[in-house]
Amino acid sequence: MRNPFAGALAGLAVLLVCSAVATAQTAPNKQARSPWKYYPMDRAVGDGGPAPKRDLSGTWAGPSSGAAVPKGINAQDPTGPPLTALGKQLMDQNKPIGKYSPAGTNDPHTRYCDPFGFPQNMTNEIRGMTVMSTPARTFIMIQYMDVWREIWSDGRALPTNVGDPGGLDPKVNGYSIGHWEDDYTFVVDTTGIDDSFWTTKNGYPHTVKAHVQERFHRDSKNDLTLTFTMDDPTLYTKQFALGEEHFRWIPNQQLDDFTCIPSQVQEYLKEMGDPAGSDPNVSQQRPNAAPARR
Repeated sequence: MRNPFAGALAGLAVLLVCSAVATAQTAPNKQARSPWKYYPMDRAVGDGGPAPKRDLSGTWAGPSSGAAVPKGINAQDPTGPPLTALGKQLMDQNKPIGKYSPAGTNDPHTRYCDPFGFPQNMTNEIRGMTVMSTPARTFIMIQYMDVWREIWSDGRALPTNVGDPGGLDPKVNGYSIGHWEDDYTFVVDTTGIDDSFWTTKNGYPHTVKAHVQERFHRDSKNDLTLTFTMDDPTLYTKQFALGEEHFRWIPNQQLDDFTCIPSQVQEYLKEMGDPAGSDPNVSQQRPNAAPARR
């Protein structure tokens, strides 16, 4: 007669084996997750409820993060308003990578790893950012190239003498002041931006006197919308709408290291980019294009 405990023991043995296999399969995955690393699959779910009032603090995933963030609107390659004569002259000097390839572009960032400068660093490669506030200042720390911006909210006015003799020097990110328009909209005004850098990825220029306004709107706890406009009457005949970007709350509040390393860019251009050449059709269309402003 069959031992009634034999079947139970056999079943228990099978269960233990299966459990061991399952543990062996899942343990490495658990061990691989580090508290020091951002995982795009750790996403905010839903809107998270109402937004907190007058608070942008936290870490936010941008549209290039792979965290299912909605794409921006007209932010990377916007169509600018009609240019003045000087604006057209400067625009014609710039050769964006989208038209001229790595070999033909004179984009300072693509060729030399120069900073994007503001406002392009808020639209191009904007994979993530952290916002921290004090009563007098707000800091925006941008993941790409470890850039930080300083926004004053202590009542001071924007400087008007940047670039003038005896005035303030232009800065890569300009001079910024901010205020709360309402409980959910933080408005930032910036001027005095170094004009060595492009406004947009597709090559639109700006002057030191340009005025950029950002509007950070906290749509919900997990959603943030940023819209931009720029006024630069020396180069544009009317206000330039620079587009819109969206951000999503990061639950684990981590950002990865992500930067541009000049030596690696030069090696790439030497071995691949420059040997590939630029688009001959574009070169024929604009054979007299001047070098980039430096």
